[in-house]
Amino acid sequence: MKSWIEIPANSDFSIHNIPFGVYKSAHGPRVATAIGGYVVDLFQINAAGLLGHFNIPSEVFKSAYLNDFISLGKVMTNGVRNRLQELFSEGNTELKENEALRNAAMLPINGVEMMLPVHIGDYTDFYSSEDHATNVGKMFRDPANALLPNWKHLPVGYHGRSSSIVISGTPIHRPKGQTKLDTEEVPTFGPSKRLDFELEMAFIIGKETQLGDSITTAHADDHIFGMVIFNDWSARDIQKWEYVPLGPFLAKNFGSSISPWVVTLEALEPFRTKGAEQDPKVLPYLEYQGEKNIDINLEVLLTPPSAEESTISRSNYKYMYWTMEQQLAHHTVNGCNVRVGDMMASGTISGPEETSFGSMLELSWGGKNTLHLNGGVERKFIEDNDTVTMRAYSEKNGIRVGFGEVVTTILPAK
Repeated sequence: MKSWIEIPANSDFSIHNIPFGVYKSAHGPRVATAIGGYVVDLFQINAAGLLGHFNIPSEVFKSAYLNDFISLGKVMTNGVRNRLQELFSEGNTELKENEALRNAAMLPINGVEMMLPVHIGDYTDFYSSEDHATNVGKMFRDPANALLPNWKHLPVGYHGRSSSIVISGTPIHRPKGQTKLDTEEVPTFGPSKRLDFELEMAFIIGKETQLGDSITTAHADDHIFGMVIFNDWSARDIQKWEYVPLGPFLAKNFGSSISPWVVTLEALEPFRTKGAEQDPKVLPYLEYQGEKNIDINLEVLLTPPSAEESTISRSNYKYMYWTMEQQLAHHTVNGCNVRVGDMMASGTISGPEETSFGSMLELSWGGKNTLHLNGGVERKFIEDNDTVTMRAYSEKNGIRVGFGEVVTTILPAK
């Protein structure tokens, strides 16, 4: 496919993508897509009758969230995406020659404020990168037995807090809590001294289930609408003291950051790749057929307040041991119901090389090593007024589908 819109070769928002998001217009929130350097207002495109026979109520595109649009089902949402590709295709003049509509509905992407794309009812965080789990196990437990006995039998996860998931560009204050040094008898209270990012991706539920129902790996994709970049902020010193016996709490629930554009599962299909060799053999409900991992290039940049940005990690989503389909099958095998807009994060994505580690915890190896950034700046963990940027894209055979970026600045503790 080629478009009549001039799209740079390195644009995340090619005609092969057509993601969905919500932007803040002068008339209130509007559902939109992105292509090249433009945000395209779908309320106006729909009002002009250019979405064809779908007959979607205008309220769907005036919503502050994508939930109503997603709830239409994949027949409708994929149909809209296909129709938009048709409108933007070279040779199609329906929008191209409608100058008034084009000027009203196509806005420069750099001048638009994006909003949280979905109303997130529930949020689950998994722990599904073998390299990350192994690194953490080596640091904090027995290096010879880094993975806990259950890790290769099920996708480990926990339920997080959805209220503190924020859109890219939203600053987050350094969290406070209890920490305890190994040399001290009692804990102390104060701002975290070991603030960290976690490089993750998250998928969004697009089809609900009823309490008691389970989703199989074969049908999981029917229930997944799309994906975003997910930065799961972590306070490592708070976490170390609090996580036994029930896991992360204050160390995680103070904030997570996501990218604004939801890239559909269908746009990512060309980038499917073989998953990890799972040994020991998984139980039957976790077995799956075909290539279910996705080749998504990931990048983390750190920008101190007084220096230029430095790339500190390059990883890939294909390193995941447990797939989205397995995560969702395990999440619901006990009858747990899911709802449209629920978000499920991958867990930190680390690769086998030090340059592909997905957290400062690993990059500094628990604070023992120092990262040397551009401009002579050094870091072991994230400091006040540092900005972390994450980017993600897939590219194959000249086709590029990207997610944009998620950018967050850490402010001092309140």
